[in-house]
Amino acid sequence: MSISVGAILEGVVTGITPFGAFVELPGGVTGLVHISEVADTYVKDVKDFLKAQDVIKVKVINIDPKGKIGLSIKQANPSVAGAQRPRKNEKPRINKVSFEDRLAKFMKESDERMQEFKRSTDAKRGGRGSSRY
Repeated sequence: MSISVGAILEGVVTGITPFGAFVELPGGVTGLVHISEVADTYVKDVKDFLKAQDVIKVKVINIDPKGKIGLSIKQANPSVAGAQRPRKNEKPRINKVSFEDRLAKFMKESDERMQEFKRSTDAKRGGRGSSRY
Protein backbone atom coordinates (compact mmCIF):
# COMPACT_ATOMS: atom_id res chain seq x y z
CA MET A 1 0.00 0.00 0.00
CA SER A 2 1.34 3.42 -0.95
CA ILE A 3 1.53 5.95 1.88
CA SER A 4 1.01 9.59 0.91
CA VAL A 5 0.63 12.83 2.81
CA GLY A 6 -2.99 13.40 3.85
CA ALA A 7 -3.93 9.71 3.90
CA ILE A 8 -5.85 8.44 6.93
CA LEU A 9 -4.76 4.94 7.92
CA GLU A 10 -5.13 2.45 10.74
CA GLY A 11 -2.04 1.40 12.60
CA VAL A 12 -0.86 -0.42 15.69
CA VAL A 13 1.07 1.32 18.47
CA THR A 14 4.42 -0.47 18.75
CA GLY A 15 6.25 1.75 21.19
CA ILE A 16 5.76 4.72 23.49
CA THR A 17 8.44 7.29 24.26
CA PRO A 18 8.41 10.54 26.27
CA PHE A 19 8.12 12.50 22.99
CA GLY A 20 5.46 10.43 21.21
CA ALA A 21 4.41 7.00 20.00
CA PHE A 22 5.63 4.78 17.19
CA VAL A 23 2.89 3.32 15.01
CA GLU A 24 3.24 0.45 12.55
CA LEU A 25 1.27 1.17 9.41
CA PRO A 26 0.04 -1.24 6.72
CA GLY A 27 2.97 -2.51 4.71
CA GLY A 28 5.20 -2.83 7.75
CA VAL A 29 6.45 0.78 7.77
CA THR A 30 6.65 2.69 11.04
CA GLY A 31 5.78 6.33 11.69
CA LEU A 32 5.89 8.62 14.70
CA VAL A 33 2.99 10.43 16.34
CA HIS A 34 4.60 13.37 18.11
CA ILE A 35 3.28 14.18 21.60
CA SER A 36 1.76 17.42 20.25
CA GLU A 37 -0.32 15.40 17.76
CA VAL A 38 -1.67 12.78 20.19
CA ALA A 39 -4.72 14.65 21.49
CA ASP A 40 -6.49 17.98 21.21
CA THR A 41 -5.79 18.68 24.89
CA TYR A 42 -2.49 19.13 26.70
CA VAL A 43 -0.60 15.82 26.86
CA LYS A 44 1.85 15.53 29.74
CA ASP A 45 2.40 11.79 29.36
CA VAL A 46 1.64 9.83 26.19
CA LYS A 47 0.89 6.75 28.30
CA ASP A 48 -2.24 8.50 29.60
CA PHE A 49 -3.69 8.35 26.08
CA LEU A 50 -2.11 5.32 24.39
CA LYS A 51 -0.69 1.92 25.22
CA ALA A 52 1.21 -0.67 23.22
CA GLN A 53 -0.84 -2.73 20.76
CA ASP A 54 -3.64 -0.12 20.52
CA VAL A 55 -5.20 0.05 17.06
CA ILE A 56 -5.62 3.72 16.14
CA LYS A 57 -6.50 5.94 13.18
CA VAL A 58 -3.74 8.28 12.09
CA LYS A 59 -3.27 10.87 9.39
CA VAL A 60 0.02 11.14 7.51
CA ILE A 61 1.10 14.76 7.93
CA ASN A 62 4.59 14.61 6.44
CA ILE A 63 7.12 12.28 4.89
CA ASP A 64 10.78 13.15 5.38
CA PRO A 65 13.18 12.63 2.43
CA LYS A 66 15.04 10.16 4.67
CA GLY A 67 11.85 8.10 4.92
CA LYS A 68 10.61 9.23 8.34
CA ILE A 69 6.83 9.45 8.51
CA GLY A 70 5.09 12.04 10.68
CA LEU A 71 1.62 11.06 11.90
CA SER A 72 -1.24 12.76 13.75
CA ILE A 73 -4.07 11.26 15.74
CA LYS A 74 -5.89 14.52 16.41
CA GLN A 75 -5.97 15.46 12.70
CA ALA A 76 -7.38 12.04 11.81
CA ASN A 77 -10.45 12.83 13.91
CA PRO A 78 -12.81 14.70 11.54
CA SER A 79 -14.66 16.57 14.32
CA VAL A 80 -11.41 18.10 15.57
CA ALA A 81 -9.79 18.69 12.18
CA GLY A 82 -12.74 20.71 10.85
CA ALA A 83 -13.24 22.81 13.96
CA GLN A 84 -11.24 25.95 14.57
CA ARG A 85 -9.75 25.84 18.04
CA PRO A 86 -9.60 29.09 20.00
CA ARG A 87 -6.12 30.29 20.79
CA LYS A 88 -4.73 30.05 24.26
CA ASN A 89 -6.09 32.72 26.61
CA GLU A 90 -8.49 33.91 23.93
CA LYS A 91 -12.06 34.36 25.08
CA PRO A 92 -14.89 33.86 22.60
CA ARG A 93 -16.64 37.07 21.69
CA ILE A 94 -20.21 36.74 22.85
CA ASN A 95 -21.42 40.31 23.08
CA LYS A 96 -20.27 42.94 20.66
CA VAL A 97 -20.19 46.17 22.64
CA SER A 98 -18.46 49.08 20.99
CA PHE A 99 -15.25 50.47 22.38
CA GLU A 100 -16.90 53.81 23.15
CA ASP A 101 -19.62 52.10 25.23
CA ARG A 102 -17.05 50.08 27.18
CA LEU A 103 -14.94 53.21 27.75
CA ALA A 104 -17.95 55.19 28.99
CA LYS A 105 -18.87 52.38 31.39
CA PHE A 106 -15.29 52.17 32.67
CA MET A 107 -15.09 55.96 33.20
CA LYS A 108 -18.39 55.99 35.11
CA GLU A 109 -17.31 53.11 37.38
CA SER A 110 -13.89 54.70 37.87
CA ASP A 111 -15.40 58.04 38.91
CA GLU A 112 -17.72 56.28 41.38
CA ARG A 113 -14.79 54.42 42.91
CA MET A 114 -12.71 57.60 43.20
CA GLN A 115 -15.57 59.45 44.95
CA GLU A 116 -15.97 56.55 47.37
CA PHE A 117 -12.21 56.53 48.01
CA LYS A 118 -12.11 60.29 48.63
CA ARG A 119 -15.06 60.09 51.05
CA SER A 120 -13.40 57.32 53.06
CA THR A 121 -10.05 59.15 53.08
CA ASP A 122 -11.63 62.43 54.19
CA ALA A 123 -13.53 60.66 56.96
CA LYS A 124 -10.30 59.17 58.32
CA ARG A 125 -8.62 62.58 58.34
CA GLY A 126 -11.52 64.21 60.13
CA GLY A 127 -12.27 66.57 57.31
CA ARG A 128 -8.80 68.07 57.22
CA GLY A 129 -7.11 68.15 53.88
CA SER A 130 -10.27 67.85 51.79
CA SER A 131 -9.58 71.27 50.33
CA ARG A 132 -6.43 69.92 48.68
CA TYR A 133 -8.46 67.83 46.27
